[in-house]
Amino acid sequence: MIDFKSLNLYPTILNALENKGYKKPTPIQEQCIPHLLKGKDILGIAQTGTGKTAAFSLPIINRIANHKIKIKPARVRVLILTPTRELASQIEDNIKTYSQGLKIFTAVIFGGVGHRQQIVNMGRGVDILIATPGRLLDLMDDGHVLFEQLEVFVLDEADRMLDMGFFHDVNRIIEKLPKMRQTLLFSATMPNDISSLASKLLKDPVRVEVTPESTTVERIEQSLLFVDKTNKPLLLEHIVKTKEVKSALVFTKTKHGANKVVKILEKSGIQCAAIHGNKSQGAREKALADFKSGHIKVLVATDIAARGIDVNDVTHVINYNLPDDPKSYVHRIGRTARAGKNGIALSFCDETERGLLKDIEKQIKTTIPRDNDHPLFGVPARVVPVQANRPGKPMSRRPAPNKSKKKKSFRTNRPAKKS
Repeated sequence: MIDFKSLNLYPTILNALENKGYKKPTPIQEQCIPHLLKGKDILGIAQTGTGKTAAFSLPIINRIANHKIKIKPARVRVLILTPTRELASQIEDNIKTYSQGLKIFTAVIFGGVGHRQQIVNMGRGVDILIATPGRLLDLMDDGHVLFEQLEVFVLDEADRMLDMGFFHDVNRIIEKLPKMRQTLLFSATMPNDISSLASKLLKDPVRVEVTPESTTVERIEQSLLFVDKTNKPLLLEHIVKTKEVKSALVFTKTKHGANKVVKILEKSGIQCAAIHGNKSQGAREKALADFKSGHIKVLVATDIAARGIDVNDVTHVINYNLPDDPKSYVHRIGRTARAGKNGIALSFCDETERGLLKDIEKQIKTTIPRDNDHPLFGVPARVVPVQANRPGKPMSRRPAPNKSKKKKSFRTNRPAKKS
């Protein structure tokens, strides 16, 4: 395998990579970077945790470092479009790390926060803009983002854009971009809609596929735990407390479910937090920062936030609920076994989820190993007692109204109306 020095990257970039301890590129970086440095379009099929962000950001930084130009107000040289706020912030953090020592201006645009600072940042013009579709369109419509100087367009997590219903917005944005540009499209899967978009968007692209579509990372030890729905909280507590769980990412189907799991774990004395669409941007960033730093042991998330979580030391991924979309299973468990490490993925399955399990195993083309040795296997549903007013006594009820009671009649002194 080649090293970063042989890729002819700008010396300052090599220094930044060396400071981070990066010596050799990952397969997707090795295959993408030489073509991108030559200005080729790329169709990249890569799952999370493969080093995709560096694969496209290093050539972009190299381009800007070698060709300085004056950027006009509200203009941008590079647009990176991504589906979630967390992923946008993560990409910006990586770019700032790789471009340390270079005067490269970046900005992030996403919803959930005020417009003002984002408008101020765009006022001077930026080299690299990382954005989510909705807020970007708002600022474009108001004239705060213009693309006359655009050179490179990156569409990241294209399949997630489709899943989240952003494709109409994405097409609106693409219509405003100049025809002469370098385009990079990355997706973990390649459904028909993405293939169709790629054929329209890319010009003579180089196709890079580092992992077979919708397969799971080999370093992840997967297990399936059959459990009654009512016993899932007890099983989760047992695993987090007794297993060697240093850092666990728990996935639920709904936002309400995520909040409920947090309450259950907190009652057991387990430090945790939830991250989902109903949380403010500040709360989401704090929860993610606390999880990365180890201040909390468990982060509970929904699928919307999944792809923005880039933490190298997640030891366990726990599917509290199986996902409706079988492709999401791959994205979820891909949050562990990152940066060359091993990981464990545990999936709870109750009777109502067996159909989802069948779809997942069909998607990944393998049977997930069963763990029937856990303490709640085969345990019947918990009966939740109805709380009474006093122990041993039924709940008090209001006495039923006495229907035999006659209604009171009320006389008035008003004179009768004359006909």
